[in-house]
Amino acid sequence: MAYKPKAPPVMAAPNVIPMADIMLVLLIIFMVITPMLHKGVPVNMASATNVDKMQAADKDDAIIVAVTRDGKIYLGNNELPLDQITDNIKDELSNRLDKTVFVRSDARAKYGDVVKAVDAVRAAGVENLGLLTEQTPANRNLPPPPPVGGAE
Repeated sequence: MAYKPKAPPVMAAPNVIPMADIMLVLLIIFMVITPMLHKGVPVNMASATNVDKMQAADKDDAIIVAVTRDGKIYLGNNELPLDQITDNIKDELSNRLDKTVFVRSDARAKYGDVVKAVDAVRAAGVENLGLLTEQTPANRNLPPPPPVGGAE
């Protein structure tokens, strides 16, 4: 009689501990990476319905000037005084073909601060200036539907 090895019994319950370990590692990775995805200083941008998509602003080498609510001006992640913005943008644009600069402004920033930042960017010789906003859904601004009335 030949020896026939027996198969181990079938496990009815899956082992979820390795899956839970992987999920925890992924959660930690996403928690660390997510804050780094925002380019520049976070600001609460103004909302607009009719916007143009500016894919160039999402590039890694895009030049973004941010104006915060309290009037501080940032070039990328670095806070700069207003008088240094023009020189720094000239340095950034010196060896580029695409000479576009994007301005992100907080919705509650003073209009005068935003104008000063735009003027400093224009003084650097920038011809293409993009003003970044957040897009609001189109259906938010629609009037409510008329009430449905029955014949009495």
